[in-house]
Amino acid sequence: MTAWNADTEADVGGAEAITVVEGSSFCISTRSGDIRADGETNGAFYQDTRIVSRWILRINGALREPLVAQRPNSYEATFVGRAQWPGGRFDSPLVVRQVRHIGPGLQDDITLENYSAEAVDCDIELLVDADQADLFDVKGGRTPQGARVSRTVSDGGMLIEALRNGQRRGSAIRAAGAEVSTEMLRFHATIPARGEWSTSVIVVPLINGVGPAAPFTQEGQPRGRVGVQRHLAWEEHIPRISVADGNIEATLRRSQSDLGSLRIFDAEHPDRAAVAAGAPWFMALFGRDSLLSSYMSLLVDPTLAAGTLQTLATLQGTKVDPDSEEEPGRIPHEVRLGVTAGLSLGGTAYYGTVDATPLFVSLLGELSRWGLSEDIIDSLIPHADRALDWIEKYGDRDGDGFVEYLRPNQHGLLNQGWKDSWDGINFADGRMAEPPTALCEVQGYVYSAYVGRSLLARWAGDPETEHHWAERAIALKEAFNEKFWLPDRGYFAIALDKDKTPVDACTSNMGHCLWVGIVDEEKAPSVAERLMSPELFTGWGIRTLASDMGAYNPVSYHNGSVWPHDTAIVATGLMRYGFVDEAMKIASGILDAAEHFDGRLPELFCGFDRSEFHGPVPYPTACSPQAWAAAAPIQLARILLRFDPDFTRNVVHLAPILPEEIGDFRAENVLLGTSRVAISARGREGRIDGLPARLKLLKEPRPPLDERLGGRAGD
Repeated sequence: MTAWNADTEADVGGAEAITVVEGSSFCISTRSGDIRADGETNGAFYQDTRIVSRWILRINGALREPLVAQRPNSYEATFVGRAQWPGGRFDSPLVVRQVRHIGPGLQDDITLENYSAEAVDCDIELLVDADQADLFDVKGGRTPQGARVSRTVSDGGMLIEALRNGQRRGSAIRAAGAEVSTEMLRFHATIPARGEWSTSVIVVPLINGVGPAAPFTQEGQPRGRVGVQRHLAWEEHIPRISVADGNIEATLRRSQSDLGSLRIFDAEHPDRAAVAAGAPWFMALFGRDSLLSSYMSLLVDPTLAAGTLQTLATLQGTKVDPDSEEEPGRIPHEVRLGVTAGLSLGGTAYYGTVDATPLFVSLLGELSRWGLSEDIIDSLIPHADRALDWIEKYGDRDGDGFVEYLRPNQHGLLNQGWKDSWDGINFADGRMAEPPTALCEVQGYVYSAYVGRSLLARWAGDPETEHHWAERAIALKEAFNEKFWLPDRGYFAIALDKDKTPVDACTSNMGHCLWVGIVDEEKAPSVAERLMSPELFTGWGIRTLASDMGAYNPVSYHNGSVWPHDTAIVATGLMRYGFVDEAMKIASGILDAAEHFDGRLPELFCGFDRSEFHGPVPYPTACSPQAWAAAAPIQLARILLRFDPDFTRNVVHLAPILPEEIGDFRAENVLLGTSRVAISARGREGRIDGLPARLKLLKEPRPPLDERLGGRAGD
């Protein structure tokens, strides 16, 4: 198992941890607000470096008694506790409020409130450390090696720096009125009766001695920062959703808010937002995750998909580099900024993913139908063509028409599809498959890319390109249904191994094949039956691996757990092929599960059957918030509305099929082209207010895109 494949072992601070997030910055602490030196994954992180590794507040020599921790917004938390009265008085009237903001560093506003009728003298100590550890070391539980750490006091502040691999990372910590040493900030305060005392402690991250462009300051207001203003603008920009079922409404609103908090911005293009994969360990651009998340978020904001495509396009591979696995036209797997990230990844950008490149083309095709600027679409088509070149020249390693993966080094991912844990691809008897591996869903993504590029060419009036990719799509679909189908099992193999032997485990991956339409119509009923079987459907969602398979483990990462995004894609595929009741049943299961997680679906949860426990069983190290988990309820709402705009044909489809228990649904302020519309639905009835004049409303589901391949169906 390599470091890459140990990702599933990363702790997220325990069930009581409090995580705040803004852009790529985040902080994990205890419920008291403290960051423990022995809490391996606690800390504040900026650009993949831990800028605070210890943050312990003591009042009168003692820790606080935690009372409550709240996160009114993704980027801030409030911790309330009771402080010890001098002499250890029982039922102390000293209350500590600590308001934390994360962003270009960290700011803690600390207030002591004295509810006593007498004044009190207090000694306040804040023990501080900053190991400047790279996120990869923290996540892997490794002690940073080879760093020279210095701690100095100057100008009333503390500076902790570490020199590692030629880069100097540091944290400048200060607070007005503090006595500063190399280990702590100390205050002595007399708090009047019924009065209070307060201070602000600020951490400014430094890279080679230079801080961020707009750091926290004693004079500035944290809520006036660019990051906060961006989040407030997001809240104004996104749809205003109301649902008769209050739990579903809360889930959808939480999903929208979490997606806003997971946006990251290119410093050279500050108006361009992409979506990070998830907190805490994946607050970075991930090819597959960002593409799928922005696809599932189209109902909320299609410009997020545009920003993700534009950002990934700037990172598209240009050369062959076995260390980082970069290849011409390839879309990266992830991008990191930490000091040692380059050593782990083979560079700040790591390209070891087999599915991001076809998904890039597929998403561009989908986005073209949502009425965004033609200039954006046109500017990305050359990148799509380079991605298609990668599929043919590098993705298809042996020329058999299928895209495979095989890492060219010893530090990259063993498995390079979405189930990228070391043991994620296995046979029905539990044996692991040996690469080169051709995954079933990846062939589906490639098929979708071919279809999308063909239709882009049609709408551009380029019949030669249109027919070329239409023919490629038709040929791939035929070969896929021949080579991956297991007639004696009634489902598709998850993969072909190095010997082109079908890897016969029954998995959720074939649901992705339904989503993109590569499955032959006559095989779909058998696939649907298997997906809805007790072995795969838990009642909450779809297991990644059927319970009758040799490697099944309901508490594993990829071999029997339930991933909300995966389940949402399966439901989308079932709806596409007309299995409406089945799709509705899955959607209801996941939305019910969300209620047990206070409206915020985690990255994954355990694959136990719904009958076994009162609610879904949490997976202990699941990320939350996580982008494609947050996007899953949005995608489910879209498929239940059967809402699909198609500006290329000047129509918009709306054919609701909402369960009666959901009641009335309304989404106002939905971006459609350059207009803002309102979608209302109940049961099987729906309407759109404010529809642009050029669009015709069709009260029927959108037909499969591949029906129009090669001109076999008209516009």
